[in-house]
Order: sequence, then structure tokens, then C-alpha cells
Amino acid sequence: MRIVFVGTGEIGVPTLRALLDSEHEVVAVVTQPDKPVGREQRIEPPPIKKGITRNGGFQTAVGRSAAEKPQLLEVLQPAKIKDPQTVEAIRRLMPDVIVVIAYGQILRRDVLEIPRLACLNLHASLLPRWRGAAPIQAAIAAGDCETGITVMYMDEGLDTGDILLQRSFEILPNDTGGSLHDRLAQIAPQALLESLRLIAAGKAPRSAQDNGHATYAPKLKREHGLIDWSESAEAIERKIRAYNPWPGAFMKLDRQNLKIFSASVVDLKGQPGEILRSDKDLIVATGKGAISLAEVQLEGKRRMTAAEFLRGHGVLLSAAD
Repeated sequence: MRIVFVGTGEIGVPTLRALLDSEHEVVAVVTQPDKPVGREQRIEPPPIKKGITRNGGFQTAVGRSAAEKPQLLEVLQPAKIKDPQTVEAIRRLMPDVIVVIAYGQILRRDVLEIPRLACLNLHASLLPRWRGAAPIQAAIAAGDCETGITVMYMDEGLDTGDILLQRSFEILPNDTGGSLHDRLAQIAPQALLESLRLIAAGKAPRSAQDNGHATYAPKLKREHGLIDWSESAEAIERKIRAYNPWPGAFMKLDRQNLKIFSASVVDLKGQPGEILRSDKDLIVATGKGAISLAEVQLEGKRRMTAAEFLRGHGVLLSAAD
């Protein structure tokens, strides 16, 4: 089948590579424009574009073997996919299926109606649970026992389309946002390839979502990582894992941000935000129980253990605003 792949984030890279190695013909990739990143504001391509780069140059010819004719791969990077010129460019490609994963823009009806067979979205949750932009972090923060990949037929709503296929697995007690992201990225390719096989055979199921069980995971911003010490220790520990690496959990310490990478729950009591300190442990009281910080990083400093931090910063001031 002729496939147009639409995606931006790192989670979609294994799926794109699997498509390029499959029997399907990827006729184009649509991704976000190159953008300035980091303190130096260096212009960088999005992860999807990096994923199809070899030897520092853009890979425009992708072959399945040396004996086959290379597959020419067009890359479109519009500021807005709804731009009429972009819509027409996709229409001229005459795709059988459009595949979307972590693109970052909503597709309008004029794009959704282009493919001959289906417009599919791979979403990193078991829909209808955690519709929205941050389903991975939301699942960990809420204490969910499992998550997975949903392949759905796209409509104009926010992750509201009918479900074609789901693949689930257990969320581990030590999973972070980063580790869960990587695990989901690895199961997505087979979920998509199986969905395409079902579509090709005319056997693809279509199940409506139960909107009554829908939950939402809105886009996260850096400020969402500020810890509220009035919450329980269990809830805070989950958020620390969920927000690692993004947006990053942090506390205010002497008007500076102290980023927290990992922590554990301990059976101690105190006023929420009170620092319960020993020589080797940095413990903060919460609304119920306490948290022992394991790895931290003060603004402008390197990442270190809590014990190293205590040795270098003798006087700890107010824990949190």
C-alpha cells in the first residue's frame, strides 16, 4: 500500500523505520519544520527527519535491498498541515493510508478524506483513557497498572475515532516517562503492521469508543513539574517518575529550582514541605508520609545523589513555595 507518514516525535521513529523495511511504499513523510533548540538555539530537524538520515545527509533514496529500485521519499515540513498547498501536495501522492503518530497538529477533514482506505493514528494509551497530548505521563501519575498503543481511525475530534486495534502491557513500578515512552515506541510498529494487514485483507474491525469512560491528558508545560507537597507521598513519587525527563519534577530551594529525578516513599511525618534531613538523606514531608530524594540537580549544577548534594550545600532553606 502507498503510505504517507505524518509524525514528529521520537516515539514514531521505530514505526517509520518498520514501514520503510516493509512491503509497503512510503511515498512521503510529513513532519514539523526544523527549529532552534537548546541554549545555542541551533537549528535542528525533528526526530522523525533525523530518523531517516544517514551519514549526515538526508536520505532521499530508501531501498529494501541492493537489487531493488530505491524508493524515493519526499519530505514535507509545512508550518501548518492545513495549508492548502500542503493538502494538495498530499492529495497528489494518492495514498492508500495516512499514518499519524505524535505529529503535534490536528488534521482537518480535507486531509482525513484524502487516503483511499483509511487515516490511522497511533496513540500512546488504551483509549478512551488518556486522550490528549500527554498520555504517557498521565498514566504513570495516576497509578495505572497498564497502558499500550491504540490504532484508531481518525476523525475530527481529539482522539475520539473508532478503534481498530490495541496492544497493552504492564506499567512497571520503576517506569519513568522516558522508559515507558521507549517501551511504547517498540510495540507501535507491529501494532501498525498488523492493522495494515487487516485493512488489506478487508478484515479490519472498527469499534466505537465509550465516551463515558474517556479521560484527558492535556499538554504539559515546564511549570507543571513544580511539586505540591500537600499531596500524598505516593502521588508525588509517581509524578517524579512520570515527569522524568519532561517536564521534570522540581522543588523551590532558596529561590532556586532543585530538579528531582528519582525518589522513594518513606514512613515519616512532618508539615508538608518541611525538610527532614539527616547526614545522608534528603527527606521532605508531604501531606501524607514523606519522600526521600535520590537524584537531584540544582540550577547551574551537575546531576548528583542526594548525599552529594547535602555535602555541598550545608544549609537548606525553605523546601517549597
